[in-house]
Amino acid sequence: MIVALIILGAIVAVGAVLYLHHILTEKNAPNGEEAQTESNESPECCGMHITCEKDSLLAGVSTEIEYYDDEELDAFKGREPDDYTSEEIDQFRDVLLTLLPQDIAGWGRSIQLRGINLPYEVREELLMIVAEARQKQQ
Repeated sequence: MIVALIILGAIVAVGAVLYLHHILTEKNAPNGEEAQTESNESPECCGMHITCEKDSLLAGVSTEIEYYDDEELDAFKGREPDDYTSEEIDQFRDVLLTLLPQDIAGWGRSIQLRGINLPYEVREELLMIVAEARQKQQ
């Protein structure tokens, strides 16, 4: 019984510390930053929010189609993201993981311009890689 009370007390203490940290960091944020993180209608994409990442990567920022030694992926044009087999998903993943870091965002735009829907798993991986790369730049 005493062990359960100690564990419960520790959980409550950690929760209180996390709550205070959240409140303090929110108050110390510069004006406007708080509103921008909660609204997806910011005029510019700063690259720090996942919804913004999706918009900037997949909205066709560039209209030029560039191939990254991945012409074989054109066979998947028009397919739905959930219609891929595990082997086909691995084919997309292999291309993604062999790209140079500076080519990954361009590859995502190129794929969309070519009318290819990425499998959901690969799309999320792409967004995560780009978000991490942008975070490292800042």
